Amino acid sequence: MNDKKLNILVIEDNQRAAANIGDYLKLKGHDVDFAMDGLTGMHLAVTQTFDVIILDIMLPGMDGLTLCKKLREEAKNYTPVLMLTAKDTLDDKVAGFDAGTDDYLLKPFEMKELEVRLHALVRRSKNHNGEILEIRDIRLDKEKRIVTKNKVPVELNRTCYTILVELMTAAPKVVTREELEKKLWDDYTPASDVLRTHIYALRKKIDTPGKDSIIETILGVGFKIKEK
Repeated sequence: MNDKKLNILVIEDNQRAAANIGDYLKLKGHDVDFAMDGLTGMHLAVTQTFDVIILDIMLPGMDGLTLCKKLREEAKNYTPVLMLTAKDTLDDKVAGFDAGTDDYLLKPFEMKELEVRLHALVRRSKNHNGEILEIRDIRLDKEKRIVTKNKVPVELNRTCYTILVELMTAAPKVVTREELEKKLWDDYTPASDVLRTHIYALRKKIDTPGKDSIIETILGVGFKIKEK
């Protein structure tokens, strides 16, 4: 894996966990800064420049979900965020994605997977070219990274945005699960069905209540955008 050195912010109140993460990432050649509570983490995130943020959900001062939401909505900061949590329910994951996190890693985890996911997030955040995509009432401006539905802005986390770009670019063709997983996580696909959670969150954002989803599931194959 020929990836560049990353500048990483770790927001984690468990000193042992933070030390283990920091020691591993520094050994791999990355620069790592730390915050032990949400308020300090928020301050560092908005006053300094990082390639990616590792964010625990359970934090003193300000929890991770609130921090991420404020970072996106108030600070307009779109640094990729990898959220750490011990919670594995669909509702917990959706709450994280709704708050603006880009990826989700369950504790306990392998450090190698953590690093791979960080690199994937950073590459994905820099891989959007200028182009306008329009299907039905959805308009996606890749250059400005703006999505609108009926001219109303839609806030998407980076992962949902990437999925939507892939589906709209390929329409009316089907995008396979393998293609989406490769785009999102390279060759290190999470063990749990995280893709399903992202698709669910994306549907909540762009579908019209009471109508069939604009994203069609092709059983055993993948997903496609319905143009009509």
